[in-house]
Amino acid sequence: QVQLVESGGGLVQAGGSLRLSCAASGRIFTSLTMAWFRQAPGKEREFVAGISRRGDLTGYVDSVKGRFTIPRDDAKNTVVLQMRSLKPVDTAVYYCAARTGSYTESGANFDLWGQGTQVTVSS
Repeated sequence: QVQLVESGGGLVQAGGSLRLSCAASGRIFTSLTMAWFRQAPGKEREFVAGISRRGDLTGYVDSVKGRFTIPRDDAKNTVVLQMRSLKPVDTAVYYCAARTGSYTESGANFDLWGQGTQVTVSS
């Protein structure tokens, strides 16, 4: 069964750091483009960061550039969202997503989603 399992959310003060992890199973990990999306209360889901299946392409929404990174570890079938200098506006449920194929930042093109993990940044 294909699965994405997220971990690492929680409560942090503004300026702090959190590390989200997403473990994938059921597909060949190196065939997967991976991404993180988030959805804040009352807002639409938005793309946060993505990495291509070979790891040679990465992308970030402007609001997180310079603060978030998305490394992948193919040996562990895992992608991480490393978040630094967190702000209250980063508060949201964060979702890991995967698709077999080329890099994209459109949520509609991802067919595999994790259950979501809550990130809360207090001021």
